[in-house]
Order: sequence, then structure tokens, then C-alpha cells
Amino acid sequence: MIAVLVPAHDEEQAIGACLQSLVLAAACPRLQGEDVRVFVALDRCRDRTAAVCASFGVHCLPLAEGNVGIARATAARAAIAAGARWLACTDADSQVSPDWLSAQLAYDCDAFCGIVTVADWSGWPPALRQAYLAGECHRDGHRHVHGANLGLSTELYLRCGGFLPLPVHEDVALVAAMERVHARIARRCRPVVTTSARRVARARGGFSDYLLQMEQAVLQGALPLAGAAGGAVSP
Repeated sequence: MIAVLVPAHDEEQAIGACLQSLVLAAACPRLQGEDVRVFVALDRCRDRTAAVCASFGVHCLPLAEGNVGIARATAARAAIAAGARWLACTDADSQVSPDWLSAQLAYDCDAFCGIVTVADWSGWPPALRQAYLAGECHRDGHRHVHGANLGLSTELYLRCGGFLPLPVHEDVALVAAMERVHARIARRCRPVVTTSARRVARARGGFSDYLLQMEQAVLQGALPLAGAAGGAVSP
């Protein structure tokens, strides 16, 4: 079984599109009918996120931690208990491609690190979009780490100790642990995950805050921040 892990905090406006994209990815013929289950960690959700998830029949895991590392770990723990052999990670405000899961497995590696792109730049100055796109990384062998586009075997996840209870960069910490055990990591530019460029962050220090910092640098005439693909760069 393949599991998809999704942390969510008040995502009723975005998670429907995310889950619909996962339905398409789960139906990819190249998976040859393998079972795909989605585990959503509902972290302090006060809106209709749970109701939207219920309409898709996914596994909902309520918690009140306010910590994305704990949310991802909670979803992973439930998935592993259900028998998952592969753990694919994305975010509630992101949409995956139809071949997202099948492509990860086709690389025949211990783990997959992909990249993200932004489709809607509404609310941001054109200069920020131009700066971001100028540095967007679309090549294999990249060093970016995005929790919205990550996958690994259950065996490797357990060997690395899983997601740490970090409020930010829990994905970077996990990839660093993979490297320490010399895991085979496919750092590929495809498949890409499309994510939102909203100004209001759900997790402090994440992608939204990165864009806000980059906007300030652009408006002040400074050079764009290093690693302008928009995700943390692993060691």
C-alpha cells in the first residue's frame, strides 16, 4: 500500500483541490491498481477542513499540537500501522500531478525529493514573481527540499527516525537523516507539485514567510535570497 501524508491547519479553502489531485494520482495506470490511502493530520482545525476530508473518504487524524513535524509524524505513524510500504508527502494547499506517485516509485530509489512551482501570483508584486522564476530550479540533482513534494520507503523512514517534532524544516531534518545513512535519493525535477503563494502562513518559517522575506529583498533593491526555488536547501 502507498500512503500520502498531508498536514492541515484550517485548510477548507484549499484541501479539496489537493485531495482531488491525489484521487487522479492514485488512479494512475502505472500503479497497477495498488491501494493508495490518504492520511490527513487535522492540526487545530477550527473550520470545515474535516468535513471536506470526510467527503473524500480519507483518513482523518485530529490533533492539537500546532506543530507540522508532529502532524506529519502522526500521519506517518497511522500509515505505517495500516501497512504502507511507501510514504509520499504533500501539503494541503498544493496539487500534485497525475503521475506524482507512479513517477516516485519508478525511480527505484529509497527516497524522492522533488520541486514545487507556483501557478497564481495574485497579491504579489510582479518583481517578486520575476525574481522567483529567475531562480526556479528545474534540473535533476537539485538540492532543494520541499515537504510538499517528498517521498520515501517506510523502511528508510523508520531507519532515519522519522519526522522530528519541529515547528519548521522538519522535512529538511528528515532528508539530512537520509543522507547520514547513505540512502539512495532521487533528486529530480519531475514530477512537479503546484503550491500556493499565499501571504498568510499556516506554519511560521515556511514557504509563505520565505516569499515575504524575498519580497522585502526585492523591494529594497537587494539581490534575491539564495536558493530562489522557494524551498529550504539541504546540507
